[in-house]
Amino acid sequence: MTRASRNSVPSEATGGLALPDPKATLKAYYAGSRMGSPVGGVLEVLRVQRVGDGSAKLILECNSSSLRYELPIKKATRTEKTKVKQSLLEGIDPTCPRHGESRRLTRVGPTLVCPACGVTFGRAL
Repeated sequence: MTRASRNSVPSEATGGLALPDPKATLKAYYAGSRMGSPVGGVLEVLRVQRVGDGSAKLILECNSSSLRYELPIKKATRTEKTKVKQSLLEGIDPTCPRHGESRRLTRVGPTLVCPACGVTFGRAL
């Protein structure tokens, strides 16, 4: 393999493969359980990338085949944002509505973001 071909397309630019059942994989991720790979093995989280519109994507890698997968995470719903705002008004540290009480939201600039799923849940007060 020549140096030019090895560096021609970085892995971040190519993205990952699509998962056959993204809903089930996302449900397993929120629950904190193992995520099965389509080719056998277990998927491991490499990184969580926030997207400008408030959504995010997970970059996953299969531990048996080293294939990388990309799992899109939808942006927060109006109900989730209202729940976070209500807890802020009550003086309670807001938690991620998708992960439950185990994950607190962190402040990133003026917004509140879940560090585990990368979704933006509104502005801090």
